Amino acid sequence: MTSLAKVLMVSLCVIYLALHWTSPTFDPESLRGARVLVTGASSGIGEQMAHHYARFGAQVVVTARREKVLQQVVEKCLSLGAQKAVYIAADMSTDADPDKVVDFALEELGGLDYLVLNHIGPSYIRMWDGDHKHVQQLMKINFHSYVQMAGRALPFLERTGGALVVVSSVGGRVNTPCVAPYTSTKFALNGFFGSLRHELVMKRSNMSISIGTLGLIDTASAMKHVREFTDMPAYPAAEAALNIIITGATRQRELFYPWFTQVMALIKDWCPSLSDYMIQKFCKNS
Repeated sequence: MTSLAKVLMVSLCVIYLALHWTSPTFDPESLRGARVLVTGASSGIGEQMAHHYARFGAQVVVTARREKVLQQVVEKCLSLGAQKAVYIAADMSTDADPDKVVDFALEELGGLDYLVLNHIGPSYIRMWDGDHKHVQQLMKINFHSYVQMAGRALPFLERTGGALVVVSSVGGRVNTPCVAPYTSTKFALNGFFGSLRHELVMKRSNMSISIGTLGLIDTASAMKHVREFTDMPAYPAAEAALNIIITGATRQRELFYPWFTQVMALIKDWCPSLSDYMIQKFCKNS
């Protein structure tokens, strides 16, 4: 690594620490009684977010495809202290279910303070072979359903001064080989909801949008598919989930977890050749 690259790395770390120390203070009591809808909540980060919201005394609606697993998540949330916990099984690849889920949450909770969009569709880790249909299907789940749910909930979140929390990935900030369909959906999320945030500010809306950029998290699905592809360290889902919740509750515009995902994003813009080197170092099949 050149001297210039080392200086750049140190500078980025200093910037990160400065931003971290000036972050707003999180008040757990602000979530007591909050009305929350969490998608992709049957396992992994979504399930952990549901558990954390329950510990803070929120009212929680969880959704995913697997009804039996959702029942267990709801039981756990109630045992952890949720004021209310209910579920609705849904398939985000359909046209009707994204709206149905939002309507269910509004009816069950009497309104909405937090919409946390976290679900993803199944994808592969290999070089793209020209399969456009898979890209379309994944875009429907990972992007279009997010936009659809946000549109349905928007007037209610604006009415309450609520928060929209979008779980994205470092794959939506840094181009990564062998996951082109997945990263395309994450770039789309960042672009759309970043633009929507500007529009809300311009019309003086009291609603906030937070986007979470996550690195590799130690969920069962990630560990099953990713380990043959990269040596990048994995970080705990429970900690990632808590950081996402805090970001939404403190109305911060972005979360980078773990911290070096922000460094990766900045290096990609400021020093593309170094970014390429880092990606090639961690991706076994590149």
